[in-house]
Amino acid sequence: MTLPASATSLYEIPDLPEDTWVIDKAEILSRNTEGKLSTTFSEIAAQSGLETRIVTIHRLDYEETIEGFTDKLFKRWFPTAEEQANQTLLVIDNVTNNTGIRTGEKVKSVMPDAIATSIAQETVLIPLKEGNKYNQAFLGAGDRLVAVLSGQADPGPPAVKDTVMVEGTFATPEKTKESNATVWVIGFLAAATIIPMATYYFYQYMGSR
Repeated sequence: MTLPASATSLYEIPDLPEDTWVIDKAEILSRNTEGKLSTTFSEIAAQSGLETRIVTIHRLDYEETIEGFTDKLFKRWFPTAEEQANQTLLVIDNVTNNTGIRTGEKVKSVMPDAIATSIAQETVLIPLKEGNKYNQAFLGAGDRLVAVLSGQADPGPPAVKDTVMVEGTFATPEKTKESNATVWVIGFLAAATIIPMATYYFYQYMGSR
């Protein structure tokens, strides 16, 4: 099967350049967002030795999964357990908005897998479900990653906004049906009362003539 022309192959991702923290192949992040994330990740790396990278791609190769892609890229960039130990890699495919995350053993000691998964699946995805807010999503993920990796309390994922239905002046279909049913019932009752009475008085009138 021919691969989609726009699919991002693993080998289209360059070898990791020095001091590169964000690779936006999908072109979904603003320069301002890239700059903020790069600065933030550079600072936390200098302070803690823990390094974080974000990669965005546009469409996966056929039969590839985001988890598999993330795992392969992580191992390609950091081939040995020693090199992987202090690394975090977060990847998103913007066609499906699926995310993958991989962390090394040193990172796991301060950021358990449950938190890493929550960052990828909640902190990133909640803003996207509200309208593909990629910059908001990744700035939020960056803030949460830095907080956890620097030893602060985990701020947790963003709150999910409830859709509040404002009661209007228009009747709902259910209320409309109820209203129509009430009108029919009243009509039948009125007819059941009025028609016999009218018939009775009609015959009384005719009989008196």
